Amino acid sequence: MTTSNDTDLPVFPGERDARCPFDPAPEYAQWRSGGGLRKVIWQGHEMWAVSRYEDVKTAMTDPRVSADVAAQKGSAEYHGGVMPKVFPRMDDPEHAVLRRMLTKDFTVKRVNALRPEIEKMAGEFIDTMISGGGPADLVQAYALPIPSLVISLLLGVPYSDHGFFQEITGVLMSRTATEKEKQQANGKIFGYLYELVARKEAEPDDALISRLIQEYLPTGELTRETIAMNSFILLSAGHETTANMIGLGTLALLENPGVLARIRDADDPKVVSGAVEELLRYLTIVHSLVARVAKEDVEIGGTLVKAGEGLIMNLPAANRDPAFLDNPDILDIDRNSRGHMAFGYGVHQCLGQTLARAELEIALPVLLRRLPTLRLAVPPEEIRFRGDMSIYGVHELPVTWEQP
Repeated sequence: MTTSNDTDLPVFPGERDARCPFDPAPEYAQWRSGGGLRKVIWQGHEMWAVSRYEDVKTAMTDPRVSADVAAQKGSAEYHGGVMPKVFPRMDDPEHAVLRRMLTKDFTVKRVNALRPEIEKMAGEFIDTMISGGGPADLVQAYALPIPSLVISLLLGVPYSDHGFFQEITGVLMSRTATEKEKQQANGKIFGYLYELVARKEAEPDDALISRLIQEYLPTGELTRETIAMNSFILLSAGHETTANMIGLGTLALLENPGVLARIRDADDPKVVSGAVEELLRYLTIVHSLVARVAKEDVEIGGTLVKAGEGLIMNLPAANRDPAFLDNPDILDIDRNSRGHMAFGYGVHQCLGQTLARAELEIALPVLLRRLPTLRLAVPPEEIRFRGDMSIYGVHELPVTWEQP
């Protein structure tokens, strides 16, 4: 993975057409149809962009391709020491061992038990919105609080500190923040969570962080540092991704009123779950995060990737690949979208995808049914999209409605 100042290479992710903010950058279609992979600049590094559906599957499953990009790129430091490894940046078998320690809090059974509580939260946040009279910023009033509160409860992190987490995550997800700013943010969040681990060790509860401490700290399988950093990965991913899907998904539905009505009026939960899968595919908000590095020479999509070279997975392009499904640029909730890569692919598929699906399957219908006259409070062209962030979405979504 090499650093480059070659201005002839395109910067990844590409700029979207302002007239089509739900669509990936238009040049991605050319990258898919052209031969092989495409050299790009990602976070100042020269990388291979992997844009075709089958090529992404290959890159995400070939054992010669590693998730441990920090080893080549240079690890973030904290007080002069190397930051503890996190499971998304580990390879099997070490990755599988750590991932299994976390999995039981995100099983289908555990998530289904949470569904009534999530629905209760959604209703309460809408009650608060209604009591304010509108207009409201849907991101701050609804899209962000639901997943933030849920993941805080799962981890045992005080929800009262969510503003701090959002500030830190905003820096780490920013494509314009400097490396120094990101290292400082990493240091702050690591210090906070390390202290939290110490408090949980003294005063345990029944949430995930305490479970990890009780089960794996005495055996030496985990350290306090590893628990702290992996808790942050879960915390940031647990609210950042779903919050942006709720916000951007709501906007996409407001722009597609026929689809909105189908979801709002659906009696069959399969209609809602199918719509959520299609929205996940169609929007693919993780547009600049999934990086890999070749451990040895490997051919992908007809391109020789040499040992040490980096790859960035162009998930939005893969999910819009005509080789994956027909008419991919159309939002069609009747199609079978299973197999999409909104949660990645292979052994590193998103750990919290079952929880994210549940939150979306609850948050969107509850919102549309409680506020059937929901509409934008500003012209669409005034919406600020998160092209400057590693997770796509909207910075704010001003909405209004007729009081029920």
